[in-house]
Amino acid sequence: MPVREPREDAIRALAEKCGVQQQFWDVFGKAHKTDTETNRSILASLGYDCSSEQSLEESSRPSELPPVIVVGHGETISLSGLEEAEVMLENGEVRRGLADLPLGYHEVRAGGSTMRLIVAPDRAYAPPARCAGLGVTLYGLRSQRNWGCGDFRDLRDLISWAVPNLHVDFIGLNPLHAIHNRTPYNASPYLPNSVFYRNFLYLDVEDVPGFGDVRDRFLDAETVKEIEALREPEIVQYEKVAALKRRALELVFANNPPDEDCRRWIWAEGELLRLFALYSALDEWLHVQNPKLWVWTDWPEEYQDPKSAAVAEFERTHAGRILFHGWLQWLVDRQIAEVQRFAIASGMKIGLYHDLALATDRYGSDLWARRDFFVKGARVGSPPDSFSPNGQDWSFPPPYRERHMEDGYRTHVEALRKTMRHGGALRMDHVMSLFRLYWIPEGHDPKHGAYVRDRATDLVRLLALESVRNKCCIVGEDLGTVEPEVRQTLADYAVMSYRLLIFEKDDHGFKLPEAYPEQALTSTTTHDLPTLAGFWTGQDIDDRHAAGAIDDRGAASQRKDRARVKQKLLEALDLKHLLPPRFERHASKIGELTPEIHNAVMGFLAMTPCALWLVNQEDITREMRQQNLPGTTAEYPNWSRKMRWTIEELSRNEEAMGSSSMIRHWIARSGRASE
Repeated sequence: MPVREPREDAIRALAEKCGVQQQFWDVFGKAHKTDTETNRSILASLGYDCSSEQSLEESSRPSELPPVIVVGHGETISLSGLEEAEVMLENGEVRRGLADLPLGYHEVRAGGSTMRLIVAPDRAYAPPARCAGLGVTLYGLRSQRNWGCGDFRDLRDLISWAVPNLHVDFIGLNPLHAIHNRTPYNASPYLPNSVFYRNFLYLDVEDVPGFGDVRDRFLDAETVKEIEALREPEIVQYEKVAALKRRALELVFANNPPDEDCRRWIWAEGELLRLFALYSALDEWLHVQNPKLWVWTDWPEEYQDPKSAAVAEFERTHAGRILFHGWLQWLVDRQIAEVQRFAIASGMKIGLYHDLALATDRYGSDLWARRDFFVKGARVGSPPDSFSPNGQDWSFPPPYRERHMEDGYRTHVEALRKTMRHGGALRMDHVMSLFRLYWIPEGHDPKHGAYVRDRATDLVRLLALESVRNKCCIVGEDLGTVEPEVRQTLADYAVMSYRLLIFEKDDHGFKLPEAYPEQALTSTTTHDLPTLAGFWTGQDIDDRHAAGAIDDRGAASQRKDRARVKQKLLEALDLKHLLPPRFERHASKIGELTPEIHNAVMGFLAMTPCALWLVNQEDITREMRQQNLPGTTAEYPNWSRKMRWTIEELSRNEEAMGSSSMIRHWIARSGRASE
């Protein structure tokens, strides 16, 4: 019998069942229909055999009992034949039937099979009051005592300054995820080595237990001079700071082995930390053997599989090195927990506001250890838009939703839980990923991809459950093209929106403060966008031009457009008297960021009804250069710019004191001041 090719409608139906949207609208208002070849490629990346109708039917047969179900609290659970099933609650209590189950992660047992049943709240945890916070890049904090990079002691000192001088209730941080600490390709906190663990670079080494015993031996004249030299540059020297801290930590570890508290913590972290520490030890060992080995995909084949005999032998013979990396994570957890306790004791209502990255580095430990949770044969990106006419390829794999479901969402929940730990708020980068991501199949360019939907209701409910359990409010970064139902769903679950001044416009110009939503965080800008001062002077356009991201013509066009945008903003700020005469309005600049404009912008955002107002460090220091210039790597020092002033200078520099006094005024006037 000849093999029959599956019909186009059968492929399209299966693709749609797997979440592939068969049509989407771009930012230009044009409809894009997903073609058959794209559907085939995405199905192939998910493991479906599209070679014949028979193979297509066989590979798409559903299982009888799902591995997990997520329901709302009080929701009627309808599972045929399981009405009287035995349910083991997460506290160990056993019940009969599915009615009136408490919030949590439970197990349903019936007919020799088990299923995970997750009961989630209807809403996420809400912030305690309308308040303000200060956003910083932790690596960029400068002080007279750190080792060339902001650390957890700097963070405590910043809190000690910010509470009395600004009256803020939280400190917003860049993602603290573990990275490889190499520039320019491995320094982005938004493309981490692991989303489960944090960067040891932020450790205050002098506060590590046992450092006092080796202080004099380590801090000789040459090392002190090295530390002073690392403090000076305006750019964080990742490799040098990491090497310096590693030398000190190696000495402490050798002199003062981990105690029982540390070992118990490592044991409790389980498989996730075991694999992260194993990867870290293996990565350093292989790099010593061959300095050209930078990524695990280039390792000898026997070490590329975490379940191989060679990896097991390495784990047996290098237990001390693996313990060292577990110890580093215990130290990080210990120090950041102390900072959060200090923040709350200082009077902050929220404390630390963490950030969960969307991506994970395809060459990092998460992919090495748990690659079955990622789709092989596709990358995440975005379709063509006005910013990127050819679309964007972000070069990391999408999550494999079926594998996460088989896992009972345990791995997904761990990423949420570990990032929320020791904080009172969480920013979710690109929160639309809970609903859909734009997939680019292998061999395709960004113009020939498709949006693939995830199980959004499940994921939002899990977010709400972890939010309530950790007493951590959630801000969803929902910038860009957002489907109306996405914002509505997030609002229904009390996930706050993210509203930036330069994006909040309507047909008449900039929206006025009263048009902003209450359930939102507002701010001037974010790491990928120009600072307020940079926006006003066009520094970001100059930087893109210098980096080769735009040509002369593009730069000239953007400067003219910026002048028009600034004119509209002056009108919204009720600063019409600063507008140039009509015959000059074609000019590319309208002066500098004057104190009058600076004050008006801060007051504008403070008086919005938004629950949270995030004041960026650059709003105080009026720094011109942004942290990240999208589309660049070596052309711009991304993710490494230090703050203009040291923490000590914030209390004595006249300009710093003037800015902080002005912002404190608006925090108080808008009713956001901490008590």
